[in-house]
Amino acid sequence: MSDRIAIQSEDTNLGYKNLSLTWIIGFLFVVSFLGLFSVVPLRKIMIIDFKLTYPSGTATAYLINSFHTPEGARLARKQVRTLGKFFSFSFLWGFFQWFFTAGDNCGFVSFPTFGLKAYEYRFYFDFSAIYVGVGMICPYIINISVLLGGILSWGLMWPLIEKRKGDWYSADLSPTSLQGLQGYKVFISIALILGDGLYNFCKVLSRTLVGLFYQVRTRNASSDLPVAENSSPETAKLSYDDQRRTRLFLKDQIPTWFAISGYVAIAIVSIIVLPHIFHQLKCYHVLVIYLFAPTLAFCNAYGCGLTDWSLASTYGKLAIFTIGAWAGSSHGGVLAGLAACGVMMNIVSTASDLTQDFKTGYLTLASPRSMFVSQVIGTAIGCIVSPCVFWLFYKAFDDLGVPGSEYAAPFAMVYRSMAKLGVEGFSALPKNCLLLCYVLFGAAIVINLIRDSIRKEWARFIPLPMAMAIPFYLGPYFAIDMCVGSLLLFIWEKIDKAKADAFGPAVASGLICGDGIWTLPSSILALAKVQPPMCMKFLSRRTNARVDKFLGF
Repeated sequence: MSDRIAIQSEDTNLGYKNLSLTWIIGFLFVVSFLGLFSVVPLRKIMIIDFKLTYPSGTATAYLINSFHTPEGARLARKQVRTLGKFFSFSFLWGFFQWFFTAGDNCGFVSFPTFGLKAYEYRFYFDFSAIYVGVGMICPYIINISVLLGGILSWGLMWPLIEKRKGDWYSADLSPTSLQGLQGYKVFISIALILGDGLYNFCKVLSRTLVGLFYQVRTRNASSDLPVAENSSPETAKLSYDDQRRTRLFLKDQIPTWFAISGYVAIAIVSIIVLPHIFHQLKCYHVLVIYLFAPTLAFCNAYGCGLTDWSLASTYGKLAIFTIGAWAGSSHGGVLAGLAACGVMMNIVSTASDLTQDFKTGYLTLASPRSMFVSQVIGTAIGCIVSPCVFWLFYKAFDDLGVPGSEYAAPFAMVYRSMAKLGVEGFSALPKNCLLLCYVLFGAAIVINLIRDSIRKEWARFIPLPMAMAIPFYLGPYFAIDMCVGSLLLFIWEKIDKAKADAFGPAVASGLICGDGIWTLPSSILALAKVQPPMCMKFLSRRTNARVDKFLGF
């Protein structure tokens, strides 16, 4: 096997572009830090003004705080014991489920809770302790919005569009083809996300400019954005703990000039270096990516704060189509689109990760500046470790990325197919797809306008477009889990509100952390090629009869 990775565009005569491990590490170093600098000026808005939940960050903070409470605090000891109990339960439940996952679509995650037909459209409870815990942390309106989005898309839109097969798109296409039903799923979800994210970004930007203009007029302007310095007018209404958190969070500032300067400096280096790694990706392509990246980083961080989902891959798909179509097939559009996807995904994912860490730091009274520095260090380590792990797989398994093999890397084929579609232009999308995107994009803006224009007591009942968009692409299965978590918390609050308020976060954190920790030993078992002993599948009566007949029962 060669010591270099050969990446070839089959659609052009550009030949091979060889990338050594050193080049991969260099690529990550020049693109992975931009997302950190892009959201620093907006951290106060995300954490304090919008009060975004960031469920994983909140669970982590609660876990950390539980280990540092003063000794002798009776309630604290009970909370820690509760967290430990549900942590153990969640971990053991994940371990138990593993025994039944010996093949594809096996195990409790494939249990057709509402019937086989509903299961086809991803309406089922997948017994995920993580999502149940997330549902207990997220506000009720978030969980309802996610479920409503799943019902609207997988319950109504996709079945209706499927009936137009042969008219709106070819009946011979595979279910994963972006020229078929998958194209509607991907682009409509992107339209909703962009509509909601851009609306909120413009709202924040306008408030920032108004505040800056006011400070200039009063000659009190400073180097930091006003929104990142001034305390919220609601601070006085907060509890003592929240006031203390807010003061510390706003005291240890990361200057805005530092964030902007860092972003510009790294962007300049990246614009110069990236075209030397990928010749098909031109300087002006990279420049345009970095002009729009802060907006998309805000959208992703905002959505992650609402639902705990980072949709970095969705924004990467947007970069694939935009840059790929711009470059064109005759100028290596496939490779340019894939490279742009890598750049965009690095930026928006690190932005949401940092904002989530800021939420953890806010709740644990940690220094925001320390959190930022720690994230920079962690990102630098990841830029070295991640390529080395990939290289280990690349050298250890000759069939890595081969369809049908143990490590088939199916998403690699999916993304490459998207890049090939991108160079053909948006005209290759199925019929009426762009029209539906325009409608949903406008609907997201209208819903937000309504939320901001009516009284708060009524606005809290209007669903959030960003939360609704996520199941458009992924399916509503996780929304059902989240709503189960909300229902459990709601019943608990009706029975004993004081106890639910005291122990609810501990239960949710234990469920999230236990199931999350189980992924480590499960990954080790997979690498060691230790297979589960059983496969639990659910079949219809007719299919089961055919299987019994085939086996001779």
